[in-house]
Amino acid sequence: MLKAVILDDEPRGCKLLAHKLQYFEADISLVATFYDPEVALIEINNHKPDVLFLDVEMPGMNGFQFLERLSGFAFEVIFTTAYDSYTLDALRLSAVDYLLKPIADDELSQAIVRLKSRVAQKTIAAPKPSGEFASKRLSLSTAEGVYFVDKSHIIRIEAMSNYCTFYLIEGKKIVVSKTLKEFEGALAADTFLRVNRSSMINLHYINRYRKGNGGTLEMADGMEIEVSPQRKDDLMALLFGR
Repeated sequence: MLKAVILDDEPRGCKLLAHKLQYFEADISLVATFYDPEVALIEINNHKPDVLFLDVEMPGMNGFQFLERLSGFAFEVIFTTAYDSYTLDALRLSAVDYLLKPIADDELSQAIVRLKSRVAQKTIAAPKPSGEFASKRLSLSTAEGVYFVDKSHIIRIEAMSNYCTFYLIEGKKIVVSKTLKEFEGALAADTFLRVNRSSMINLHYINRYRKGNGGTLEMADGMEIEVSPQRKDDLMALLFGR
């Protein structure tokens, strides 16, 4: 049973979504509903949700700003909005889905299927890197404090605008208000590689490489990441020594 939380400033929208979620009660339990993002910032982690249904447009703080201020979080995100102009931003945050209001039953059903698959991926034992990198740590400064993260626990980093999301092996996500370029120097060892404009990956957590113009990487957390053709040679040299 997955625990869900809704954050939407429109009570009517919350009620409609809560009603639709009742049809999936075998898979999802709605544990909390928030209308105010400031309140949600304080209380959401107390509910330990598996997924947050997050409205994008809210007064004073949009959904992306909410995640940035939350900093570290382990839950998945499904965006719900009446606007379709944020799809790319949602994809860069590796959201499970992006649902347009009014939410169609079949689209919600498909989103929940993807959610269950994503959560199941987290239970797969990730490879355990060894060697000199295992003891090195990276400090990540957020609004709530500083995280000291073992570099060997970072699966990948996704950049969007002026902040980055770190995805760790325990399923946790940490959002930092810095660009990816600012971390490249600290992660310039041969265990990390920037494979496209917005993605840096830890080579230890590649499960599969699919051939293509630049190719596609399947990571240990189940995400698929396109490799820029300009980065393909660097990747091949690190993976296969050529």
